[in-house]
Amino acid sequence: MSWDRFQSLEKKATRNGFGDGLLDAARANPEIVALCADLAGSLKMDLFEKEFPQRFIQCGISEANMIGMAAGLATVGKIPYTGTFANFSTGRVYDQIRQSVAYSNKNVKICASHAGLTLGEDGATHQILEDLGLMKMLPGMTVINPADYAQTRAAAAAIGRFEGPVYLRFGRPDWPVFLSNEEFVVGKALTLKEGKDVSIFATGHLLWNALEAVRLLEKEGIDCELINIHTIKPLDVDAILKSASKTKRVVSCEEHQRNGGLGDSIAQVLVQHMPCRQEYVAVNDSFGESGKPMELMEKYGLGIQHIVAAVKKLV
Repeated sequence: MSWDRFQSLEKKATRNGFGDGLLDAARANPEIVALCADLAGSLKMDLFEKEFPQRFIQCGISEANMIGMAAGLATVGKIPYTGTFANFSTGRVYDQIRQSVAYSNKNVKICASHAGLTLGEDGATHQILEDLGLMKMLPGMTVINPADYAQTRAAAAAIGRFEGPVYLRFGRPDWPVFLSNEEFVVGKALTLKEGKDVSIFATGHLLWNALEAVRLLEKEGIDCELINIHTIKPLDVDAILKSASKTKRVVSCEEHQRNGGLGDSIAQVLVQHMPCRQEYVAVNDSFGESGKPMELMEKYGLGIQHIVAAVKKLV
């Protein structure tokens, strides 16, 4: 199939994908319950609340308590989805997640919206850029960062069928929808385009920017391979090595700190198995600031032209 099929005909926020995917999961499994920390509207969990009021728990602004409640519900066989902003889903409750969920391998789904710079005007205090690193370090934690509405919807449903703790990250703004007909498998990378010159591995919102960069680079005769790493952990090591062994050049793209994110996970794989040159497109050891999402993406080095520049440094 041609990679030209990856076109956007509409924009829809990944948080909407979560809301619809949670509903899909709940309709399929009556053991799924949802807990929210006073942000049902923002996370689109109000759809669940309306259809399944007896399976919805409004915890209020009490995130640590919400994680403890979720761990308890998992102990008696329920499949709890917790929902709040990514900053509060990780940094604020890291101790509770480590002790009550990860340590005992509870079947809790930690669902985190408004991640990264694209949160926009709420500013640095809410724009967490360290969450993927925090969560991937926890033993046994599966970490998923989908790229568009369709993939987020599929992921939200899939984690309900997946046994074990999961961190699912998604965002606030309307974003191009271009993966509507693609299968989602936890831990399995998705190849959008094969190429021979450079391997681009992208996650989350940055996949669309990488796709647009690949289109521009193709016009200049640079043949990129583009792979979507939606599951940060467990990492699809085979897909990374297969691609890098062909191109010998790698670019990683993520809306996250350079330290501790997808790029570092890829670098670990490469240094152990197949050392090669790598460029990072990520936030470089900086907090964000208040601003419009796309302007922040440009200012902090996550734009389409930044990906183009990273590729050209290697070619």
